[in-house]
Amino acid sequence: MGFLYWIVVGLIAGWLAGQVMKGGGYGVVMDIVLGVLGGIVGGWLVEFLGFSPGGGLVPSIVVAFIGAVVLVWITRLIKKAA
Repeated sequence: MGFLYWIVVGLIAGWLAGQVMKGGGYGVVMDIVLGVLGGIVGGWLVEFLGFSPGGGLVPSIVVAFIGAVVLVWITRLIKKAA
């Protein structure tokens, strides 16, 4: 169930990040990847800033969304530089 949970959280967070960050879409698979990786980055970032989002689906999506937005922003910076 944990793997399925992270897929759902990743899909939602990646899709939300794509909507907020406007621009060329990455597709469903990349949305999931960005969302799951965003969960890792977001979790680290939130803990680094001293926050504790708690458990549950909604806080997990919020943290993954924050991380996914950061990852989309970084990938766009790298694309512009190249």
